[in-house]
Amino acid sequence: MANEIDNIELRFLKLSDYEDLKETMVEAYKTMPSSFWKEIQIKTLIEKFSQGQVVLIIKNQIAGCALSIIINKDDFEDRHTYKDITSDFTFDTHTNEGDTLYGIDVFIKPQFRGLRLGKRLYDFRKNLCEQLNLSSIVFGGRIPNYHK
Repeated sequence: MANEIDNIELRFLKLSDYEDLKETMVEAYKTMPSSFWKEIQIKTLIEKFSQGQVVLIIKNQIAGCALSIIINKDDFEDRHTYKDITSDFTFDTHTNEGDTLYGIDVFIKPQFRGLRLGKRLYDFRKNLCEQLNLSSIVFGGRIPNYHK
């Protein structure tokens, strides 16, 4: 697969990407049925913090994605829940005046795993954190089959 890839594009997520994004999420989280973000949630993320939502495009399809918000770290205890940090998945905890970039999700389509695409997404987050002069990056996520 890797030798067939000649162009990887990192760009901001657009609402018009939703159907391709949903397909990528469903494939990435096969063991977690119905674990994809709803279109209204993606729309909200783009409206609140467009520069924190990025996708990797390979062969005109979404190969991976990183979703983020900015929070005030002091507003949360060290042992917070995913639901707390996202304000019950409404992202009302996002604030442009915050001090911390919070990565709420990152995923790679299975057929593109092993190409170090996740590293590209994390490097984007590190650069964004520096550009916005934020103090840190924190992230949470869903771990398929963790309950087992």
